[in-house]
Amino acid sequence: MAFDFKKEYRDLYQPKTKPSIVEVPLMRFLAVEGTGDPNAEDGAYKKALELLYGIAYTLKMSYKTDHAIPGFFEYVVPPLEGFWWQPGVNGVDYSDKSSFNWVSAIRVPEFVTNAEFAWAIESATAKKRLDFSPVQLLEIDEGLCVQCMHIGPYDDEPATVAAMHEFAESQGYVPDFSDVRRHHEIYLSDPRKADPAKMKTVVRHPVRKA
Repeated sequence: MAFDFKKEYRDLYQPKTKPSIVEVPLMRFLAVEGTGDPNAEDGAYKKALELLYGIAYTLKMSYKTDHAIPGFFEYVVPPLEGFWWQPGVNGVDYSDKSSFNWVSAIRVPEFVTNAEFAWAIESATAKKRLDFSPVQLLEIDEGLCVQCMHIGPYDDEPATVAAMHEFAESQGYVPDFSDVRRHHEIYLSDPRKADPAKMKTVVRHPVRKA
């Protein structure tokens, strides 16, 4: 059976709808950085997703090619994730999506080294005739965070965020946003198919002891 990160690491991908404090380990991601409204038709965000999934599935299906990746095991491509920030804002301002900066990301197993990433870029470029140069291989170490499962539309997240911050404060923590610690979302539902009222999104914010 293929390894599924969501099932193996439930504390990171399946939190409860009540906030909790979690220590997030160092992880490796495929990532594309950009700016602007993610809902814009033919915008940078939607183009980034095409590139990310192109490389993610090239790596996942590598075992069906003549390229053998050391340590490879079959796995389910993890869910799409997003790190978001805006100038002068701690967290995000949902009313001004045009000012978003973002890193869109998909986790990859540890066997995806720089060499294997380079192979995937070369292979996908030759097959799909797209420019995959915006895709990076990043390691992100989030550390101590408060998180919660948000149920519903993305625009309703402020209520969940408020509950997260209230809980964190009650436990002796304060927000700890920085240039490397950002508002983080993990998308467990496909917005093209899911009922907006039932969409599941993990929302995560960096914290530190007060």
